[in-house]
Amino acid sequence: AVVSTQSAHYGREIMSSLKLQKRLAASVMKCGRKKVWLDPNEASEISNANSRQNIKKLIKDGLIIKKPQTVHSRARCRKNREARRMGRHTGTGKRKGTANARMPEKVIWMRRMRVLRRLLKKYREDKKIDKHMYHALYLQSKGNIFKNKRVLMEHIHKKKAEGLRLKALQEQAEARRNRSKAAHERKSARNAQKHAEMFAHIEDNVPEEES
Repeated sequence: AVVSTQSAHYGREIMSSLKLQKRLAASVMKCGRKKVWLDPNEASEISNANSRQNIKKLIKDGLIIKKPQTVHSRARCRKNREARRMGRHTGTGKRKGTANARMPEKVIWMRRMRVLRRLLKKYREDKKIDKHMYHALYLQSKGNIFKNKRVLMEHIHKKKAEGLRLKALQEQAEARRNRSKAAHERKSARNAQKHAEMFAHIEDNVPEEES
């Protein structure tokens, strides 16, 4: 037991005196000293290596090895992120900033405006609305009239239906006016014809009475 203790102490002394070899190996393998592994069973042979050439030979023989990179797993992070997407871990106890800091009102407003303006532009290019309606709806969108895209689309459909209804009513009124005007003209023509016939009959009867 005493011999084994002495040998272990001797081995530790040798390993502690391998600073030079560890530094040279780190330089040769282009890594940090913590990444250098020296074979403890071959400490005496490694201690004799005092040049880069000798260190390269030991690396080739496998007495000096570059330790593998420590794994920094992101599995737990990915799992937590997926859970957050489903709404977990986002309660009041997990929040640090204010609601406006976490999701700024300005960003929400910008997104809403871009959605509404993109829809108006598409409708104008497709000739679904004219430039006058586009301008009116653009200003109304800026004035916070429409909460979202669905409300704007419903408003457009309602306005177009109302426009068609007014146009139909105007056409009906115009047709009614034309019919009444034509009836009035026909009535006037009949009355004029009656008067003409009556006057002609009177003129025919007047000479007979005188004679």
